[in-house]
Amino acid sequence: MRDFIARADKVMARVRELAAISEDGSCITRRFGTAAALEAGQKVMEWMLGAGLKVRVDNIGNIRGRWEAAGPGAKTLVIGSHVDTVVDAGQWDGPLGVLMGLDLLEELIAEGVELPFNIELIAFSDEEGVRFHTTYLGSKVVTGSFEPALLERRDGDGVSLSEVIKEMGGNIGRLSGDAIAAEEWLGYFEIHIEQGPVLYERDIPVAVVSAIAGQVRAEVVIEGVAGHAGTVPMDLRRDALAGAAEFILEVERVAGSKGLVATVGKLEVVNAASNVIPGKVICSVDVRSADGVVLSRGCEQLRLGVESIGWRRGLAVGWRVVQESSPVACDGGMGLLLGRCIAAAGYEVVELVSGAGHDAVPVSAVSPVCMLFVRCYKGISHNPQESVEKRDLVAAVEVADRFLHQLSEIWKYPR
Repeated sequence: MRDFIARADKVMARVRELAAISEDGSCITRRFGTAAALEAGQKVMEWMLGAGLKVRVDNIGNIRGRWEAAGPGAKTLVIGSHVDTVVDAGQWDGPLGVLMGLDLLEELIAEGVELPFNIELIAFSDEEGVRFHTTYLGSKVVTGSFEPALLERRDGDGVSLSEVIKEMGGNIGRLSGDAIAAEEWLGYFEIHIEQGPVLYERDIPVAVVSAIAGQVRAEVVIEGVAGHAGTVPMDLRRDALAGAAEFILEVERVAGSKGLVATVGKLEVVNAASNVIPGKVICSVDVRSADGVVLSRGCEQLRLGVESIGWRRGLAVGWRVVQESSPVACDGGMGLLLGRCIAAAGYEVVELVSGAGHDAVPVSAVSPVCMLFVRCYKGISHNPQESVEKRDLVAAVEVADRFLHQLSEIWKYPR
């Protein structure tokens, strides 16, 4: 096996090279279908071709590099993550998994290993969902779960998803043909920064992901009556923003219960002015839990809470779910193997639940999924301070290398 330190250095250099590709010269931003996202995909494709993979771009813009097993009828292990980002992002969220996967394949090819299964490395084109307010566009196409209704979604400039796909060179009529059939999947493996502080606080480089939290995103609309800020008495106001403020505190209170987190991350005061009582407010609510019952009850409590606030304050309220995913349990067998590889590399075995969503969520409907978390600085993510230390990256390379070799041995000689 090649030097893990040298391999980590190469992964880190490539992460930085991708980070230089952005829509904005002052920060890292790569939204789906933009020139920056396409340039990043082109760079990944060049690296895949250089590794000797069979490479293609599918109709949603995923970059897919494939290494075929020698034997016929082999199943496919997919290694993947995404290359799109949030606005003003960090370097590591997404690209780490793609470039670690590329390193693993380069090493296997250099060793001349004959695998009993195919490997398809996928750089998903859209996981964050920033541009069209939907997530997992890339992995939904690969798993055959893409909803055609999404094609009519429009971005902030009024451009539809179908128009963007055509501009990228994709064919919306062939999206379904880009799916890997359920019977062809061997499994899915994703390497990702933790995006949380547990590993950082415990000074542990890697962890096994046992589950991924379910998530509900809702849009809440609160309507009152706009009025003059100087002439309407306080006790006669129907202030939509005051109602929204009370609701935000209710979100914080409800999310204090065990096993639930909730966030109001977006707040729009319609026709805002300093001398006008707000008449309408639109806000987002993001609720997550690894327990489906806790998630459902938490959302119902929040919905009833905003309705109660509206009734008391004379405000009209609306609650609309815009995205929903159930909790996902990662595969026990693959997770056990990954844990053994962590232990063999000399590290403490830790299992964590991911509060963030990943492409493993839609993949779990058609395949066993397995994830390796890598420690990141203070757990910071979706932020320019997002960072991974070299020593943790070296550990991740070693563990992932062991995992892939041992998985190969298991499939060569199945019991």
